[in-house]
Amino acid sequence: MNTRLAILSTLLRYPDEVLRADLPDVLSSIATAGFADRDRRALERLARRLAAGDPLDRQEDFVRLFDRGRATSLHLFEHVHGDTRNRGPAMVELVAIYDANGFAMTGHELPDYLPLVLEFCAVAPAETAANLLSQAGPLLQQIHAKLLSRGLPSSRGYAAVLAAVLSEVRLAPTTLPTDAQDQADEDDLAAIDAAYEDQPVVFGPESDPDQQGARAKVAAMIQRLRSVRQAAARH
Repeated sequence: MNTRLAILSTLLRYPDEVLRADLPDVLSSIATAGFADRDRRALERLARRLAAGDPLDRQEDFVRLFDRGRATSLHLFEHVHGDTRNRGPAMVELVAIYDANGFAMTGHELPDYLPLVLEFCAVAPAETAANLLSQAGPLLQQIHAKLLSRGLPSSRGYAAVLAAVLSEVRLAPTTLPTDAQDQADEDDLAAIDAAYEDQPVVFGPESDPDQQGARAKVAAMIQRLRSVRQAAARH
């Protein structure tokens, strides 16, 4: 197994509670997987960010980046065929590659979904994985550049995953974050950690969910969940 590709596939998953539970193991694996130093630091920062703060914030980041528009879609064939009928035959060819290598798709994702492609490449013969990722290289460079152009710590974190994938087939991103941006992302992560740790834990009558303040917090959380789900359903 290519451990690096398995890690990269995991980091691109939707940041639900399952991924959050896996992040300590992912973070420790990043350190020993053999990534280039710059990639390793950026991936560790992303893993720490995904584990930090309110999980709903991380989910909102993901939906905003990947589920609202085609420019940064993780469905690779959308960048080539859009929603045209040509996408169907391309899917069939990709499934045939999976089948020929004994890879059984599970879940509901389409075969061109990048985390699934990386999951396959992690266990496929090295030559097969290299050929597939090399063919996808220009698309990965395009998505990487679009993510960087968003100018957000979250988008730069996910761009680091694309950069590491490109490194696997000796391709380079068209652009890279600056040292100042890297430091800004570290500062942003530290601020998230500090804000989350500073939230008081309240016991006693004040923690009663019937209290007005607690009800307001619960209502706000429900509304945020609805917004994320509605946005995902629209796309």
